[in-house]
Amino acid sequence: MKFTRIIFPFLIMLCVAFFSFCGKNESAGDMSSGNGKDENAQYEKHRERMVDRQIENRGIKNRAILKAMGNVPRHRFVPEQLRDNAYEDGPLPIGYNQTISQPYIVALMSELMKLKGGEKVLEVGTGSGYQAAVLGEIAKEVYTIEIVPELCKRAENILDSLGYDNVHVRCGDGYRGWEEHAPYDAIMVTAAPDHVPPKLVEQLANGGTLVLPVGKLAQELITVTKSDTGIVREDVIPVRFVPMTGEAQDK
Repeated sequence: MKFTRIIFPFLIMLCVAFFSFCGKNESAGDMSSGNGKDENAQYEKHRERMVDRQIENRGIKNRAILKAMGNVPRHRFVPEQLRDNAYEDGPLPIGYNQTISQPYIVALMSELMKLKGGEKVLEVGTGSGYQAAVLGEIAKEVYTIEIVPELCKRAENILDSLGYDNVHVRCGDGYRGWEEHAPYDAIMVTAAPDHVPPKLVEQLANGGTLVLPVGKLAQELITVTKSDTGIVREDVIPVRFVPMTGEAQDK
């Protein structure tokens, strides 16, 4: 009996410790937790190396984009268990069959938008919110749409926590754009339809550029530039993006 009285409380203590540990791990996928300033300092060297080796060395010369990529804490936009991989040269899963794009692709697509500062831009496919944050460092106003409700709310929370008051998030299908705030100086699509959505071209201002991947199995990153004389389409590089879902798949 004496042995039992000693062991039983000990087992209870073990059980309490175990379930406390499990409870902490349930939030391992949370991408909005943590102290921004402390984490930013921790990952600053990784971010500098990313900009130098992966972006500038590959030909991205726009100083505003390089500065933006150096400012935005990419690790805050990936699942917590992947934060040590946040600045590696590749995409990462963010859940719901979606990814955060490779840093170079984020920089390239941003550069193709030809932003100089002060523009109003539209992004279709918020995803993690990282690309919107990069654009928010340069453009005056960023309007971004995400079709997956869980990703939409998560990205909005992260962007709010980081102080991106000029980035406006809407949950819904972005195939038809966001007409209320059109025209846009530039538009970016971060998922691949098999054609250029006509409503996005309509909402593009004259002189503006639409940047998007197009295709199914074989995809090409393209630009569409609008002017008084018509539309000019240019192919950039082969890419691989997740397909654009929603109404785009019905066309």
